[in-house]
Amino acid sequence: MSAYPKPTDLAAYMQEVGRNARLAGREVARAATAVKNAALHALANRIEQDGERLMIANRQDLEQARASGLDDALLDRLTLTEKGVAAMADGVRQVAALPDPVGEITDLKMRPSGIQVGRMRVPLGVVGIIYESRPNVTADAAALCLKSGNAVILRGGSEAWRSNQAIAVCLRAALAEAGLPETAAQVLDTTDRDAVGHLVAMPEWVDVIVPRGGRGLIERVAREARVPVIKHLDGVCHVYIDAAADRDKALRIALNAKTQRYGTCNTMETLLVDAAVATDLLPELGMRFAKAGVSLRGCSQTCALLPGAQPATEADWHTEYLAPILAIRVVDGLDAAIDHINTHGSGHTDAIVTQDYSRAQRFLREVDASSVMVNASTRFADGYEYGLGAEIGISTDKFHARGPVGLEGLTSLKWVVLGDGHIRN
Repeated sequence: MSAYPKPTDLAAYMQEVGRNARLAGREVARAATAVKNAALHALANRIEQDGERLMIANRQDLEQARASGLDDALLDRLTLTEKGVAAMADGVRQVAALPDPVGEITDLKMRPSGIQVGRMRVPLGVVGIIYESRPNVTADAAALCLKSGNAVILRGGSEAWRSNQAIAVCLRAALAEAGLPETAAQVLDTTDRDAVGHLVAMPEWVDVIVPRGGRGLIERVAREARVPVIKHLDGVCHVYIDAAADRDKALRIALNAKTQRYGTCNTMETLLVDAAVATDLLPELGMRFAKAGVSLRGCSQTCALLPGAQPATEADWHTEYLAPILAIRVVDGLDAAIDHINTHGSGHTDAIVTQDYSRAQRFLREVDASSVMVNASTRFADGYEYGLGAEIGISTDKFHARGPVGLEGLTSLKWVVLGDGHIRN
């Protein structure tokens, strides 16, 4: 493989990719569940068999990424180990084991006219996925799209080009083995940044775009796209400790929501504490966060209780740190907590810790987020934890898909009518 290829005519190349995806998508849409599952099992087997080749390609990517000064967090996401290869194959098999949503008819009802009316779940068509760093996304996303009856065009970051191309070889072989067109899952053979601009502006070939990466990438896609986008910009997630919270639950949930993993979109970035319990809870939480190496930024009341905390600025309430940094605010009850979340949050994931049923129900109803939780860590906002298998991403939009997007999120519903010679009077 030559490094970083660039087609002589990028526009023509992207049109060809799109056209091939549209044609292949029609075949995948009508493929039987057994055929799609056969392709996924073949992909998992190929990944395992070619594990050494994948890791060699990945080591080359890592070597170049280090030379380019890629930061440690991105290097960690880029790294593909033997364990990571096994997990990638296992993830594909998990998707194969999920129920096939395509063709499912729901809400079938007999109308007074004698016709039956229902809704059928169908593929979206062609999905374009733009992502950074993590090569496992290539296999995960392809598996989800194929199982849901869609063709997919995958555009990974230049830092993972060799890794993604190595996985693409497995993809093509698996599709051919199952009798499906190899163009049903295409990994773009270019790192030209202009390819993204073409991909998001081809409504004749692409039905939806899913960007997975940093804010800059997602803002660019949202700005330039001429097709629908499934996205979230930030994960400014909150945990609110209510006056009626169980103390032990509050301590465990707050610590886990922040420290279980720092660089994920469902990590808590702001902790809200009811003033009635702040004096009791914050000193203990401060010690635990300090022990974990978390830097604290707080409101005036927080700083009075935690001398080691820095004064928070207005920007802190809007910031997704993706780092061991936490903003803390003392609030006057549930109304103030909900107001803070709906004003400063990103609509991703927010949680309340309380033993009061009515307050929990109000929080669930009134907080405007794609996932709202009671007495649980925000780190559960994940497709696997929700029983969706692998996820294509998380959406904070309010139309079509919201929250973790799995197989059903990659389909839509159409109306179906069953009759027996019925005509309208």
